[in-house]
Amino acid sequence: MAGQGMQQTQNLALQQVLSPQLQQSLLILQTPLLELRNLVQQEMETNPVLEELPEEPGADERSEVEPSADDNFKNEFEKLASLDEEWRDYMAQSASYLDGFRDSKEAQDKRQFVFDSIPVQETLQQNLIGQLNQSVLSASDRKAAELIIGNIDDNGFLQSTPEEMALNSGIPKEDFEKMLALIQSFYPSGVGARDLRECLLIQLVRGGKERSMEYKIVSEHMEDLGKRRFPEMARRVGISVEEVQKAADNIARLNPRPGQVFAAAPQNYVLPDVMVEKVDGEYQISSNNEQIPHLRISNLYKDIIASGNTQSSDVKDYIRDKIRSGKFLIRSIHQRQQTILNIARQIVSRQRDFLEHGPSHLKPMTMGEVADAVGVHETTVSRAVSGKYMATPQGIFEMKYFFTSGYQTATGESLSNTSVKEAILDLVKHENGSAPLSDHEIVEILSERGIPIARRTVAKYRTELNILPSHMRRKY
Repeated sequence: MAGQGMQQTQNLALQQVLSPQLQQSLLILQTPLLELRNLVQQEMETNPVLEELPEEPGADERSEVEPSADDNFKNEFEKLASLDEEWRDYMAQSASYLDGFRDSKEAQDKRQFVFDSIPVQETLQQNLIGQLNQSVLSASDRKAAELIIGNIDDNGFLQSTPEEMALNSGIPKEDFEKMLALIQSFYPSGVGARDLRECLLIQLVRGGKERSMEYKIVSEHMEDLGKRRFPEMARRVGISVEEVQKAADNIARLNPRPGQVFAAAPQNYVLPDVMVEKVDGEYQISSNNEQIPHLRISNLYKDIIASGNTQSSDVKDYIRDKIRSGKFLIRSIHQRQQTILNIARQIVSRQRDFLEHGPSHLKPMTMGEVADAVGVHETTVSRAVSGKYMATPQGIFEMKYFFTSGYQTATGESLSNTSVKEAILDLVKHENGSAPLSDHEIVEILSERGIPIARRTVAKYRTELNILPSHMRRKY
């Protein structure tokens, strides 16, 4: 009966949590700024009613996020956040039930498979040569194949033609065309294509879809697809707008840059979501809205809906659906920015000493406290600060950095564990090298400063700070 109850809970939770639009709103909330910018661009590519404003939207554009609708959205959002936490609690209980099975031979084999599957970083060209080595080729064919691979860029596209390579090498053009067909059968699917259209067609053929609507659209209507002219494509192909949309969604799942799976990991650029500046003695807080495209619903599609019977009902239904999706996306972005800004205001209000004097003055602060002050669920705060950064007069910090547990000093002052770590680091930095401080001595010094701390806690913090024990720090 208990198992049945858990199963019912699981099904109920899944039914409620997996609401597509609300899942999208949670995704937008927790996505870092750089990734959010790409996510919004993708949404614009799949929703033709969305358009980007060249400048910061004014009051007329902002009015698309109606206050009442935004309040309802926030309530739905918070309800989902609560359900999400309940679901994670359920999964934690399920995990404890499964603990007894985790050391089985099958589990060990699965873990080893995961470890063995982690790829060693290599270039696309190295991988293609490795695949080429699996084929038995004549010296001439191998040279042609290697020249082709040498002319494939990091995105997987061929940057030369068989004619050009034949002219430069003296190898017959037919040999290059034969070897190109071989290389286009390699992994990743789409590699060796001469343009995007050929890249997508290769992937569709490799997937057994050469007779599909997707193949027909890419082959014959690539320009219309690129410009999202779905009603026109529907008329020309003789299918409904919904079928065109479905085919376009499937095409969008193909890889337009197949070689990128071998690209080196990008550098971790940090874009702050929030900027905090001190102006005339007061801290001013602003959102970094410049990095997110400013969206509105195109007036062209609004006019189509408002018009008479000039459009078929399926076209109007399609446009209405896209307008609803577009408005929800705009509200989600607005809600994300507002939530992050509200949390940032709480951080600035509670961490003024940090802003004035640096990390050693960071005060204890929990997500639950901030959630109560902002009026959201604690899970919402956790999602909102994850991967988000704040630019302050003391530097750029991840917003999670400001949430720490702490100590109550002898004078009743609150002190974060980060500040205690800073104090330990400072003591070690200025210690006598020939007589380094022991953990017990550090405890005594901190106690004299009104910071009660156990020796084992000092040892723990010292380890986290990568500070060696005293006998290993001694300088003779």
